[in-house]
Amino acid sequence: MSRFGYFVGLALFILSAVHAEDPYLYFTWNVSYGTISPLGVPQQVILINGEFPGPNINSTSNNNVVLNLFNNLDEPFLMTWNGIQQRKNSWQDGVPGTNCPILPGHNFTYHFQVKDQIGSFFYFPSIGMQRSAGGFGGLRINSRLLIPVPFDPPAADYTVLIGDWYTKSHTTLARFLDRGRSIGRPAGILINGKAGKDSHGNDEEPLFFMEAGLTYRYRICNVGIKTSLNYRVQGHEMKLVEMDGSHTQQNTYESLDIHAGQCFSVLITADQEPGDYYMVATPRFTKYSLTGTGIIRYNNSNKPPSPVLPDAPVGWAWSFNQWRSFHWNLTASAARPNPQGSYHYGSINITRTIKLVNSVGVIDGKRRYALNGVSHTDPETPLKLSEYFGIADKEFTYDVVKDEPPPADSPIKIQPSVIKATFRTYIEIILENPERSIQSYHLSGFSFFPLGMGAGKWTPESRKKYNLLDTVSRHAIQVYPRSWTAIALTFDNAGMWNLRSNLWERQYLGQQLYISVISPARSLRDEYNLPDNAIICGSVVNLPLPPPYTI
Repeated sequence: MSRFGYFVGLALFILSAVHAEDPYLYFTWNVSYGTISPLGVPQQVILINGEFPGPNINSTSNNNVVLNLFNNLDEPFLMTWNGIQQRKNSWQDGVPGTNCPILPGHNFTYHFQVKDQIGSFFYFPSIGMQRSAGGFGGLRINSRLLIPVPFDPPAADYTVLIGDWYTKSHTTLARFLDRGRSIGRPAGILINGKAGKDSHGNDEEPLFFMEAGLTYRYRICNVGIKTSLNYRVQGHEMKLVEMDGSHTQQNTYESLDIHAGQCFSVLITADQEPGDYYMVATPRFTKYSLTGTGIIRYNNSNKPPSPVLPDAPVGWAWSFNQWRSFHWNLTASAARPNPQGSYHYGSINITRTIKLVNSVGVIDGKRRYALNGVSHTDPETPLKLSEYFGIADKEFTYDVVKDEPPPADSPIKIQPSVIKATFRTYIEIILENPERSIQSYHLSGFSFFPLGMGAGKWTPESRKKYNLLDTVSRHAIQVYPRSWTAIALTFDNAGMWNLRSNLWERQYLGQQLYISVISPARSLRDEYNLPDNAIICGSVVNLPLPPPYTI
């Protein structure tokens, strides 16, 4: 080939690479009931392709995920993708405020791009109390080859799903809540769907294997519905490298508090005498004692684990101090080529402060949970559909939750709760918890900056305690008992987004709201149109489609 021909060919190759679409990953999932006995009691659970937990989604940044989900249950179903930002695409968030449910015997194809993200996440059912029955699984987003990762490739990459577990069915738990009862304490702790011991008290088969001298990545997610858990590995230290989609400074820990809805990645080196070692997960901030275990086995080992389990930490101050030790890795690249440290969040002017205080009350003899005195209820028509079809003013009222909480003795109101946020403004949200129990929150559609935490009530003086340099960008955060947590973020992702309690009893009974972020341009640069395969329900059935967004 001539030199001219070579360069023409190279130019065409580069041009085609530039315009090539990002890779697609295709999945077909069948959601069904099954009977298993994780705590020795046969019970109905939700399976994905016959698996409990469900299959792991292994993707790479910018991949397009196309997932055809068939609902073989006898009840409506939705799947949500915890921590996946769904840029410009709240249509795929899979919560009742954005999506009509997949009816029994029907299917729906989710199509979303894991754009500009890396890290460890999970998925779970979002309707009612279905999350307590399973249907959850791990979702990892690997860094693209051109984007360096701040640690050597591990020998293997393991997903560890820890969580509290109830032996009562999800329909029974929902019935308890509907009648004004509590779901009570969980019956046990599971690690990857197993309690660690069989009905005779014998250890179950190992969950993971390691070769002496090698280092392994463990992605640990708390998929439970109520309980903060402490995770530790017998005889091994853990080097924290990522949480909720952000690389962290690589501090070493003997144990980690992982709150409901959160995911941490750690590196563990097989540097002990070959044998079996327990992973341990136990509750925090509770009066009851439960233990979940799982075995990590060194290859070709026949040495049983020591029966002496490592102790758990005591007190919330220990957990608070551990949180203060978490810092963003500002020298590592993110999913984008530009380094994370180039984004100086601490120098952005705050345009609005919203202070949200959680509360509990009794209405008509039944318990309800609220934020700023409003206990959310889902209308028949998903909020996003009402907004898109232009009938929002007939279906719900914006901003019933005010930027300041009402007086503590104000009655709780039950109604749809939607806050309007101006597109691309930088907003500070204060989460204040006056109760004795710990809280955990998730915000879909975004990563936010946890600026600070403290005891008592938040005041403007509390800003002096903020970390304005290297707090870890994430999507879930805890609020300690009788304490506050401050977060901030730029609302640059148009859509309808759910801010919710990760404690599912509270979420079910109203401790959640939605944030509507509308682009005034109605442009495809800011938000996608209603998908062609969208399920239509409620008041928008038979309404004509509004004019589509254009460039």
